[in-house]
Amino acid sequence: MNARKALVVALVAAAIAAFFIFDLGQYLKLDFFKSQQAAIESWRAANPLQAALIFFAVYVAVTGFSLPGAAVMTLAAGAIFGLLWGIVIVSFASSIGATLAFVIARFLLHDWVQARFGDRLKALNDGVRRDGAFYLFTLRLVPLFPFFVINLAMALTPIRTWTFYWVSQVGMLAGTLVYVNAGGEIAKIDSLAGILSPGLIASFVLLGIFPLIAKKIVATIKAKKALANWPRPARFDRNLVVIGAGSAGLVTAYIAAAVKAKVTLIEKHRMGGDCLNTGCVPSKALIRSAKFLSHADRAREFGMQRAQVDFDFAEVMERVRSVVQAVEPHDSVERYTALGVDCLQGEARIVSPWAVEVKTAAGTQTLTTRAIVIAAGARPFVPPIPGLADIGCLTSDNLWELRKLPRRLLVLGGGPIGCELTQCFARFGSQVTQVEMLPRIMIREDPEVSEMVTARFRKEGVDVRVGHKAKQFVVDNGEKTLICEYVGAPGGATVNGEVRIPFDEVLVAVGRIANTTGYGLEELGIPLAKTRTVETNEYLQTLYPNIYACGDVAGPYQFTHTASHQAWYAAVNALFGSFRMFKADYSVIPWATFTDPEVARVGLNEQEAKEKGIPHEVTLYGLDDLDRAIADSEAHGFVKVITPPGKDRILGVTIVGEHAGDLIAEYVAAMRHGLGLNKILGTIHIYPTLAEANKAAAGNWKKAHAPQKLLEWVARYHAWRLQ
Repeated sequence: MNARKALVVALVAAAIAAFFIFDLGQYLKLDFFKSQQAAIESWRAANPLQAALIFFAVYVAVTGFSLPGAAVMTLAAGAIFGLLWGIVIVSFASSIGATLAFVIARFLLHDWVQARFGDRLKALNDGVRRDGAFYLFTLRLVPLFPFFVINLAMALTPIRTWTFYWVSQVGMLAGTLVYVNAGGEIAKIDSLAGILSPGLIASFVLLGIFPLIAKKIVATIKAKKALANWPRPARFDRNLVVIGAGSAGLVTAYIAAAVKAKVTLIEKHRMGGDCLNTGCVPSKALIRSAKFLSHADRAREFGMQRAQVDFDFAEVMERVRSVVQAVEPHDSVERYTALGVDCLQGEARIVSPWAVEVKTAAGTQTLTTRAIVIAAGARPFVPPIPGLADIGCLTSDNLWELRKLPRRLLVLGGGPIGCELTQCFARFGSQVTQVEMLPRIMIREDPEVSEMVTARFRKEGVDVRVGHKAKQFVVDNGEKTLICEYVGAPGGATVNGEVRIPFDEVLVAVGRIANTTGYGLEELGIPLAKTRTVETNEYLQTLYPNIYACGDVAGPYQFTHTASHQAWYAAVNALFGSFRMFKADYSVIPWATFTDPEVARVGLNEQEAKEKGIPHEVTLYGLDDLDRAIADSEAHGFVKVITPPGKDRILGVTIVGEHAGDLIAEYVAAMRHGLGLNKILGTIHIYPTLAEANKAAAGNWKKAHAPQKLLEWVARYHAWRLQ
């Protein structure tokens, strides 16, 4: 540290030390000011210029050295100098003081911080160079952080000192007005009755609503800035245009039509999206047929000597197709047209924040619209593994075209889709090898959940290969082969070596990637998040405030039910955002993996609670104890509830077992509406049903938290009653 920096540090330290050693803060408290109000006002009346200069200098010193008391001084300015002069004095003193703090922090810390962390701060620095004035104005207008923190933080960035000063001067003016006005009203209180004075009440109401007004102003400025380069049409063809007719798009359009908005829904492929055509509906139809076969294999468990099922895989797949056809009318053009939605089949391209170009079989048209909702969905991710493109692969998109059962099926991926389809094809008779590079399948679930599903897979003949990383696909002597690297076992031991797995067909199920290209995002500069989904704020708005995104294309969850959930927020905000905006709520999101045993979750599981360091208790109920599960020969699995220590509030639930996806609904409702385990315990459940497991789990929690001391006295009471 050079001599000049050492001197500045010494001066700052001395000033701060003196402030606390001599307890100067007592003079910057509201009660001191009130006690000396008459004397201060009298002296100010006799020496107006001197009083203003002294007050100005003290205010600059307090803010310049980041000392506590600036808020009280702002109120005092209104009381001492009145509204007009109070605003003038505080406005300039606060801005000069903030700039002084900024300059001191920059002199002492800027070079060191940039030298040490410059690479990591590059994106931030670029943003500040480009939009630093706007960022600072937003922070000043809506003070999310204390002003001294803003002064320090901005000093570490490349923003110019003059820019910092004038933006602070303008940005803090509205807040200064509110506080000085409130101070002027406080000064008029002479008795308790004055507390109810209209002026003071109005001042505090203004203090309360100021952040909301400021936030609205910032949002308006931000919107105008984003849309500045795009001419706004004189009138609009539509209130809303929705791109994509999957779950998110359908619900968005439905809501818009229900509130009588003029809405157009554009789909380039098939109505219903992935869920209807290649996802939820066909996969559950396939799972149902496979489960029927599994029950035949378990005939002796149900008291039968044997059961034989003859089937043709092509007929099974035709049944799947017929199920999709039976559900299609729910998502059809005819239904949505009858609801009031203008449905177009064609390719959409956003050509401006106000216009969407649509290429249809009949030609190209451009629709102007007040708002746009992107619901373009996602597609299976096919990793760039050498050789995979040459041999071809199945995904959840093209799997449904199969009419011949693969003799040897390789499934790449141990997530929900991979696990569901692994078990299905094994039950139909394929020799299935499941390859997962992580230490276990279903990695997001608790370890015992993965172990239970893995054990069932292996019992049914699946070759589960965890800790295997796919390296290359080759054709070896006419036989398709995957070359893997064995990277480790669940126990932690690592044994590096090459493993070769022959197969006839490979199903790739390693995740899904959002559809973010081909419809104008790049041209409009709409950014993507790190997850390669469309970047949105908490209201589902993109870079442009009238363009929203929801469903798989936006994340953070890729479930049909969360897409529908997001669609409500996107539709309502797009249509009524000028009056009120709603933040998308992800506080209670359930999901299920439809393996056998079924796995359902909502909220935290045990491994997440441990990873995040959240204090918790675990309550467990085994389904092997449940009467209905025993009667159905499905006495396996458990209900696991996570709660805070000593409290019945539900933080999360995992259910493994028959119909887990149905059983979880009671806990989802309880969490959504703030009901605890005591309420579930006090609810009548039909006997004998699987749903009784929820009550039994609540009973186990209650038993573990029984008031033992009280029960000892109750036992003594009953013993006394026997005498």
